[in-house]
Amino acid sequence: DFCFQVLNLNKMPPQKDFEGFKNLFHRFLQVKGPSVEWIKIQRPPEDSIQPFDKIAARGLPDNVADSLNKLVVVKLNGGLGTSMGCKGPKSLISVRNENTFLDLTVQQIEHLNKTYNTDVPLVLMNSFNTDEDTKKILQKYTHHRVKIHTFNQSRYPRINKESLLPVSTNLSMNGQNTEGWYPPGHGDIYASFYNSGLLDQLIVQGKEYIFVSNIDNLGATVDLHILHHLVSQPNGKRCEFIMEVTDKTRADVKGGTLIQYDGKLRLLEIAQVPKAHVDEFKSVSKFKIFNTNNLWISLAAIKRLQEQKAMDLEIIVNPKTLDGGQNVVQLETAVGAAIKCFDNALGINVPRSRFLPVKTTSDLLLVMSNLYSLEAGSLTMSPKREFPTTPHVKLGSSFTKVQEYVNRFESIPDMLELDHLTVSGDVTFGKNVSLKGTVIIIANHGDRIDIPAGSMLENKIVSGNLRIMDH
Repeated sequence: DFCFQVLNLNKMPPQKDFEGFKNLFHRFLQVKGPSVEWIKIQRPPEDSIQPFDKIAARGLPDNVADSLNKLVVVKLNGGLGTSMGCKGPKSLISVRNENTFLDLTVQQIEHLNKTYNTDVPLVLMNSFNTDEDTKKILQKYTHHRVKIHTFNQSRYPRINKESLLPVSTNLSMNGQNTEGWYPPGHGDIYASFYNSGLLDQLIVQGKEYIFVSNIDNLGATVDLHILHHLVSQPNGKRCEFIMEVTDKTRADVKGGTLIQYDGKLRLLEIAQVPKAHVDEFKSVSKFKIFNTNNLWISLAAIKRLQEQKAMDLEIIVNPKTLDGGQNVVQLETAVGAAIKCFDNALGINVPRSRFLPVKTTSDLLLVMSNLYSLEAGSLTMSPKREFPTTPHVKLGSSFTKVQEYVNRFESIPDMLELDHLTVSGDVTFGKNVSLKGTVIIIANHGDRIDIPAGSMLENKIVSGNLRIMDH
């Protein structure tokens, strides 16, 4: 317990956080070697991952409202917009027609509640990084037909990589200690949700399942077919956990995958793979699907597993370097890793359209473009697009920050017939540009390329220097 005596316990984050970190840290000290033995990994049995079409083919019952009234939508809202050059919660970044991720989520659920006359609430899992800003903004939804609840993820101390002692000297979050704390990954949802009292409150209200997803996945809308599948199982065979997976493409080599291990479905993350097998893990031939992190989970089962202390999640050791150059580790867990703890767990192989994450401005360009139409908070691929795949877009470092990105496009180009776009260097786009096929635009160091308003580029490589000045 030497690690904990360094911190003055009187001002610790809530006692439950302390307990949680203590357990995680003790497990971290005891774990020797990789958490999986490669030779024991098997492909999941055929019936353990069902195609979405098979689930949807059963149709919907007349009383969709009854199923919806058993549902709670949970969005993981702990992340900041720093990777996209934004301050504050990522969920408050505008993604489409001035709507933020959070706006779109509220619109989707409100549309459901109005259409079916139901009461599906929204729960946000915030972190200490996002809680204050999120709560301020929630006031704007008071007259929307969605009840919104929040609870906070734990706050754990970062530990020095060498000494394994906490980086913080006391429990405050100010000054030098700002970097001493972290939210321990979304696997923390089970304990934090349970400890907040909200889980019990929702069970009392007759709620049975949560649909959990990342708030930046614009494809994660409530699917009535999956919900019907959950609530229509006979009692003895009640499915307690569904993970939505989708087919891997070359762009998804790092996503976690489902395996059979010790007779149970299990999530295998790249962080758990021994170095010698990383290439095999990334291959599309052996591991054909990956986890979208859209999960449907039984509330009663979470309560049972928490009370039995039977939630066993693999530890992800996340190394970080602080601003001052100090090497630390963060001990984290992943929400999907709990799949092995639940009864009758199932994977459903869903269409790619249910996985539309916005992690970079390249993703943002896609969702802001005419490739997608927006209706009631949901984005759908435009029927005018001839083929269902999304174009591959790579914007260079001049576009990384949202503000820079916005300044470089006078309007978002027409991308309905685009396959591939690579942009590198100091490049700007005029109004009403149209991009088709494969377009590569490269401005070398010191050069600048202004794509003129109204240009149509089809299967073109543009390089060199092209300046357009006002006369």
